[in-house]
Amino acid sequence: MGSVHNFVSLPSRPQSPSIPDTCVNCTARSLTICASLNPQEQAEVAAVATELVFKPRQIIFHEGDEAAFVYNITSGSVALSKSMADGRRQITGFLGPGDFLGFNARASHSVSAETLTDVHVCRFPRRAFHELLARIPPLEHRLLTVATTELEAAQDQILLLGRKTAMERISTFLLMQIERAKARGGVANPLILPMTRAEVGDYLGLTIETVSRCFTKLRKSNVISLLSADRVCINAPEALSALADASD
Repeated sequence: MGSVHNFVSLPSRPQSPSIPDTCVNCTARSLTICASLNPQEQAEVAAVATELVFKPRQIIFHEGDEAAFVYNITSGSVALSKSMADGRRQITGFLGPGDFLGFNARASHSVSAETLTDVHVCRFPRRAFHELLARIPPLEHRLLTVATTELEAAQDQILLLGRKTAMERISTFLLMQIERAKARGGVANPLILPMTRAEVGDYLGLTIETVSRCFTKLRKSNVISLLSADRVCINAPEALSALADASD
C-alpha cells in the first residue's frame, strides 16, 4: 500500500501592485503629488492617469474651457495667463516639474495654460481625481501643500506688481527663478529661462523694451552674463539681491 502524503496549502503570496514603468522611472516623482504615496496608493493613482506629451507653444487648455481634467507636470515649463478686456494678457505664473495644473473649484478653467518647452504631464479625469483624494489622505495632504505654494507665489507676484520698480522686479524675478531651480534639484547657475522677454514683461507688468533695458543694465554692470536667449549666468548674486530691494 502506497504511502499517503498530507499536503498543507500555503497562503497565497500577495502580488505587488502594478505600477507602470513611466511612474517607476519618473525623474520628478519626488516633486510630484505622488511623492508621499506607498506602492499600493501609487498604483491606484497610476490606474486613472494618462501620460501626455506636448511640444513647445502648445495650448494645454484655454481660459473658459471645461475643467474636465487636472494635470501633474513631470517635466518642462508651462505659462499660465489671463486675457484682459483690452486684449492684453497677464501671465499669472510659470510652472515646472512637480507643479499641479488645472485644479480649482470652478467648472471651467480660470486661466490658459501654454507650454514653453517640451512638456510631459500625467492627466487625471477630474471626477476620478476627487475620488482618489477621498480614498488616499497623503494625496490630499500633498495637494494642500501644492496649493499653499501657489498661494505664496501669487502673493509674491502682487508685491512685484504693486510696490517694486522695474529693476527691482527683474532682479527679484531672477532670484525667484534661482530658488525654484534649487528647490527642484536643478541647475541654478547658469539659470535657464524658457520664457521670452515679452513673457517676462507680461508676468511683471513691464513692456518688452523695459525688460530688455533692465537685462542690458545688469549685463553691463557685470551682475549677469547673457550666455544665450534662455541662459543667464549670475555673476554677482549679492549685487542682484541688493538690486531686488533698491530703487531703480
